[in-house]
Amino acid sequence: MLAMAENFCQQYALLYPDNKPLLLCPVNECGVQKFVSTTLRSTLLSYPELYNWEGCASFVSDYLSLELLDPPFELPKQLSSPTWVLQTQRGTCFDFSSVLCSLLLGAGYNAYCVSGYATKEMCLLDQSRQECPLLQTPKIQGKTEEPEKTMRKYSVKPPRDLHSSFEKLQEEKRHTEAKEAALKEQLEDERLQKEKERPPPDPLLGLRVHSWVLVLSGNREEPENFFIDPLTGKRYSTTNENFLGIESVWNHQNYWVNKQDCAFGCGEMTFDMGDLSKWEYMLCGLTSQSMSNISEPKTLQESEDEEEEEMDELKVFEMPQSWVTKIDISAPDMEMRFPGGMKVVQYRKAKLEKFAPYLLKDGLVTKLTIYKDLDCTQPSTIKEWFSHRSDCLDERELHTDSNVTSEHFRPGRRDALRCHRYVTLVPETERQMDFYSHTRTDGLARRIEKPFEMTETFEDRTDFLFNRHVVYGKQVKVIWAGEAFEQRPLRRVEERFHRDPSKPASKDVAERVFMMSDRRIQVTYHLEDDRIIPAWLNFMKPKEPADSQKAQAFTPQMVSGFQVDRSAKPYKNLQLYEMLVELMKDEENVELQIRDSEKAIKSILSSRKKEEINTDLLISIYNTMRNEMAHRHMKEKERMAKEKKQRQEKKELDLLAPFQARLGQPEACLTEFKQLLDNKTSRSQSRIKKEEEELQKSQFTLTAEDKDDLPTAALKPSSGSTSSK
Repeated sequence: MLAMAENFCQQYALLYPDNKPLLLCPVNECGVQKFVSTTLRSTLLSYPELYNWEGCASFVSDYLSLELLDPPFELPKQLSSPTWVLQTQRGTCFDFSSVLCSLLLGAGYNAYCVSGYATKEMCLLDQSRQECPLLQTPKIQGKTEEPEKTMRKYSVKPPRDLHSSFEKLQEEKRHTEAKEAALKEQLEDERLQKEKERPPPDPLLGLRVHSWVLVLSGNREEPENFFIDPLTGKRYSTTNENFLGIESVWNHQNYWVNKQDCAFGCGEMTFDMGDLSKWEYMLCGLTSQSMSNISEPKTLQESEDEEEEEMDELKVFEMPQSWVTKIDISAPDMEMRFPGGMKVVQYRKAKLEKFAPYLLKDGLVTKLTIYKDLDCTQPSTIKEWFSHRSDCLDERELHTDSNVTSEHFRPGRRDALRCHRYVTLVPETERQMDFYSHTRTDGLARRIEKPFEMTETFEDRTDFLFNRHVVYGKQVKVIWAGEAFEQRPLRRVEERFHRDPSKPASKDVAERVFMMSDRRIQVTYHLEDDRIIPAWLNFMKPKEPADSQKAQAFTPQMVSGFQVDRSAKPYKNLQLYEMLVELMKDEENVELQIRDSEKAIKSILSSRKKEEINTDLLISIYNTMRNEMAHRHMKEKERMAKEKKQRQEKKELDLLAPFQARLGQPEACLTEFKQLLDNKTSRSQSRIKKEEEELQKSQFTLTAEDKDDLPTAALKPSSGSTSSK
């Protein structure tokens, strides 16, 4: 392969002496020459993120750090293997392309590494003049025009337009001129701003060497060809002006040299690798042979003769297998994502910081700082994104000018808080809280608090309440249960209700107003279908009993109202009295609910302070590296498996194991065998004891004369005397 590459390089230098040399056989990390196509290793990893080109490009741009070419207008002398690049997390743009192309080939894309030329900003990974992707607003589709309403023959004609058409035309003309002037001024400002931000001319324009990835259409249902810059992970059109020219492309099967003119960039290039007039292949394969035969039609006899000659003379050489070891990325490395766990990218008037999960104690994973000036010295907005937080905090946004903070939470909090917008965490100040209403029993969706006002919005309540507005007075000291504390008195409470279909409109309350300061209650009913004015009632509450006075009695003069239907019977005094009593009870319940809302606000603010001081991160039970309980469980499981293996080995050495297994109860066999041995031992001991007793009975005494007659050896005790006797 190296010999063929050297021959190809010599022919290329002879045919194109003015062109720069090609990147064919650089040395690898071990100093050994390798052909560039064999440096690619098609790999599909087990992470779902790497199954499409977006995930692969984003991973490569985040995981690796760039080493600039030195000098920037020459090809690199070393091309490391993707395995080595992923291990060191550093490499040139060519190393980036090799890793990305290997992953794309494994994912099923028709991908190629490209050696060419690009602009200075792309080669140096300078994104300081580009907008941050997080700030780019999605394109809004044009509004669909409403179909014109057809006028029926007997429909009611609209009222006559009495406005002057001439005045309308003049007004529209003035608006159009004002818009054109504003647009012209805006375009001029943008032009001046671009002139101001335009970089100085690059002396090496068109000479800076760069490498990127080409993806051809067809595979994975890709409709068109496109480029991927591995340094940023972004997708570009093949006509993008940042790509100034292409020298060669290669994949794991072949190598092609570009024969097209790139004086005006890559906009007019075609990427049909079988077109021999525009691409020169290195290894002769079936595709290149068929394309060359199609270019010149010949007779059947001539084709057969040429095929026989080619079979005799031409020997097809296939690309050797990749020398690169298997590409593997461990789960901890995949989670760490960035070199050192963090990465900083500078954009136009913005700075983006990325962090690996669990790297910071507060769970911060992304931080975007937006500045007012191009020098990035005056921050205007700070956005932060979090993950794995126990308080379910997902996003935080701080506007430095107004000092307003907005926090967004994931579902899962006990208080069902969804969004919190505030200036300070001190109670009774301006704030807005949004809740997940479907998870709350009271259906609260939004609560807006001001120093002297509070507005609550509800959804899907059984009593059809959807809005409550509270007006407070100045704080006063209140003594309750022997304790003095400050409290805001209620001055006015307004409640609004949706229509209840089960009741008639004249009996269905639409609005209740409790005016505590004036001791009045006003009730407004829903508007009937054929009416333009709703019915209403106004109650005056009787005075409460004082020390020396009795409670004020109810009188009809305490009630005033309006009844839409004149034919309806008026309310009786007893009915009005019962309604007043019911409304006074409702007023007490409403006041209790408002005080509960105030306590809930204080509880939420207190918990938020504690959560910010002591931030806890949630760890999945499947994350055995960080979850201590799961880690201990895995250790215990490994220990039990080891002990089981040792017991199994001991069983294999046990001679009685086959016989015990045949019986089916090896533990019972062992117990019975032990009992049998104990029984034998006890019987032996009892027999020995009995023999000793009989021996003692059969012993006889000797006189002094008999002892003298016996030899001396016979009088000495011996070890076998007992048994012999």
